Order: sequence, then structure tokens, then C-alpha cells
Amino acid sequence: MKHLLRCAAAACCAALLLAAGAAPAQAPPPVPARTASAAAAEPVRFTLDNGMTLIVKPDHRSPTAVHMLWVRVGAMDETDGTSGVAHVLEHMLFKGTETLGPGEFSRRIAAIGGRENAFTGRDYTGYHQQIPADRLEEVMRLEADRFAHNRWPDEEFKRELEVVKEERRLRIVDSPRAMLHEVLDAVTFLVSPYRRPVSGWASDLEAMTPEDARAFYRRWYVPANAAVVVAGDVDPQQVLRLAQKHYGRIPAAAVPPRKPQGEPPQTGTRRVEHKAPAEQSYVVLSFKVPQLRSFEPDPAGDDAVALTVLAAVLDGYRGARLERALTQGPDRVADSVGAGNGLWGRGPQLFTLDGVPAPGKTPEQVAAGLRAEVERVAREGVSEDELQRVKTRWIAAEVYKRDSVFSQARELGSFWALGLPLDASERLMDRLKAVTPAQVQAVAAKYFGDDQLTVGILRPLPRDPSQARRPPPAGLRH
Repeated sequence: MKHLLRCAAAACCAALLLAAGAAPAQAPPPVPARTASAAAAEPVRFTLDNGMTLIVKPDHRSPTAVHMLWVRVGAMDETDGTSGVAHVLEHMLFKGTETLGPGEFSRRIAAIGGRENAFTGRDYTGYHQQIPADRLEEVMRLEADRFAHNRWPDEEFKRELEVVKEERRLRIVDSPRAMLHEVLDAVTFLVSPYRRPVSGWASDLEAMTPEDARAFYRRWYVPANAAVVVAGDVDPQQVLRLAQKHYGRIPAAAVPPRKPQGEPPQTGTRRVEHKAPAEQSYVVLSFKVPQLRSFEPDPAGDDAVALTVLAAVLDGYRGARLERALTQGPDRVADSVGAGNGLWGRGPQLFTLDGVPAPGKTPEQVAAGLRAEVERVAREGVSEDELQRVKTRWIAAEVYKRDSVFSQARELGSFWALGLPLDASERLMDRLKAVTPAQVQAVAAKYFGDDQLTVGILRPLPRDPSQARRPPPAGLRH
């Protein structure tokens, strides 16, 4: 599918954990020396007169540039009855302006040798192009035009809404695990808008009108609620001049106030089951945990960082604790297991454990095994060598990550959208490296009780051979 639908999560840490998982367990990889990418210029931040933010990250190793427009609005800013409108509107931004017809934006980007796409999450919406650096002004003119003058007829909306519905069927409805996560979120969160799916409830999509999307656009697509991020072979002052020329002329408008929607304390275990045609059962354990809101001294933030380290100890590299304990040997209970911590976001965060039972084993046995490994950390702690293995992989991943201009731009945009400083990656790395075994043991003992837990189980039903099942697109993971 053209448009990617993503959940907002701890993007930086997720990338680090994925990179760490590719390394063998026997010995940590050497930390690379600081390369040309690591020595690239620091990002520069500007604010235009209309309130729009501009972030520029020079990297002159190749004559390309990445241009991204970030809007601090996502599924969490929707209201009941219009879930999915943020994602629908993302699609409609490709459907024309006062001067461009449907699809013309994409055709013009392709004509200059560029690539483009967009994504919607819980916390933000983003639009991006990777282009020859000398075509940056053309892209800025096009993006500023559709940000300020998005226009399309009702019939175009109706056609695109059918595309969005089909995308939901492919990505969610046809994926039993995705459906479980959707139901699980709705049970885990009572007040937080994170309870609504980014793709929208099917009934809301059926009832959605063109005016729903237009109203959402008028409300949130204002300069003070947006940031332009440019990374690559560019000069910050030249980019600033181009941004003032094309984005700076957009009239200023106030960002609507956001009312707090705090999640009440959970007071007992919640359970949900989802039955669907599937080859294997599946279990997810979600624990409510604190998040990192800033880099100021804060005990809750310290715990959030320690929980991220705990997730890496459990599942941060090949042969980590969960894999060794639950998927190996003649008595193994699981085919696969995982752990992850939501470090930061605009809404409340979760620590998740999940697993697929081995043949002859039950989801309940996997759930018990997952919790037993956390309890083992709480009881016995972790070693310095174990932490060093995790930290070394993180440091290596940080260096390698800078080889991608797109990754640099996406990271800076996500930091802006979450209200974090542009050097959040470096600050986080310093915090991660300072975590002690005692801190990891303490959070393992503190946040994994029954009252903080929501359990989700997928129960397989026999497949109907007359119903051909389409595989869901890759890239969607809760």
C-alpha cells in the first residue's frame, strides 16, 4: 500500500532494539569509531514568523536531501465517532489543491527523481520526500501548497475512503494478531484516546463524511502545529530562506487547546480474548508503566529508562533471556517471545510481553513463563556483563543509524512532535548507559503486579477453506 499506517512508539529505542537483535549473543560487537556521519553538523532549529518550526540537519556525504512535514496531530486528537479521520486526511493530502489535481503532487515528485510517502500514528502525521538536493525548492513549494490549500471534491473523498477501508481490511481485519491488539487497546485504556485504533473503527469509517476530514484539516493543519525537517546536502541559511519564501507566507492561526485525558489507575487484572481463524494462538501481557516526559530529574523518568533496559535484557539480542528460557530445549513452551517498553509518547505507555505457544502448549503457559522471567530478574537481578552487552549494542546502533539521512530526519521530527529536545537521542543514550543493575531489578519488582496488567489471548478457530485470506502488508506492528 502507498501509505504506511504506524503506531507511535519509542521510535529511537525501537530502532536500537531492532538493530541489537541482529547481533549474536556470544559477544557484544565492537563499538565503531566515530565516522564521517557521526561528525556531521548538528541540527539547527528556527521558528518562522507564523509559528512554524524549521529544523535543518546538514549531511554532505551525498547530493540528496530528505524533506519532511510533521503535524502534531494523530489518532489521539480525534473524537469518538470520527476515529480514523487523521489517517483519512493523510490520504486526502495527495488528492489536490487549488492548482493541482488528484495525484499530481506524486507525479511531480517522481518526475524529479524523488520518492515520497506519508504516515499516520497516534501522536503525529508525517509527509516525506527524498530528492536530489538541488530540487529542494520545488518540493518545498509543492508541500507548502498542499499544507495550506488542500482541496478536493466530495466524489474524490468517497473514492479514497474506500481505499482506506480496504487498507483497514488488509492490515487489521485479515490479521488476527492485529485484531487482538486493537481489542486489547480498547480494554487497556478507559479514558486515553489511545483506546481508539489509528485505522479507525469500521463503523466510524462507514459514517465518515467529507466535512469530517475538512473540519479536522482546518482545525489542526496550522503553521504553529507543524514542523518542516530538512536533512542532507543543504545549507541551513539557504533552507531558512526557502522556508520563509514558501511556508512563511501561510497565515498564522492558533493551535486549538488540548484537554488533558489522563488514564485512571487500574485496580485489577483485565482480560480479553479474540477468536479468529489462525494457525496458532498468541498471548500479549500489557503492563501500565511510567514514561519519559523530559530530561529533567524525575523518578518516574528514571524508571522508564530502566524499564527500557529491562526490555533489552529480556529480548534485546539473539539468545536473550526470554528466548533462552522459553523457546529452547525439549521442554520449551513457546515458538517465539518478545518484550518491549513504550518509553515516550503524548499518551500513556505500556510494557508488553508476548509469545506464540509451542505445539501442545497453551497461551496460559506462555504467559506464566513470561512473567516468571521478569520475576526472576526482580528476585536475582542482572549482571554488569549483561547490561554492558546491551549498552554496547545500543551505542553501535546509534553510530550506524547516522548513515541514513532519512533516519536522521525522522528522528528529529518525532522528537519535535513529542516535545523533546533535538539532542534527545544523545541525552537518552547517556541515561541508558548510566542505568545500574539495581535499577533494573527495582523496576522488575515494581511494575509487574496483577493490578497493572491486561491480558490478551488469540484463540484460533478452524479456517474456512472457501475463504481465501489475503496476507496483511508488512510494517504494521502494535
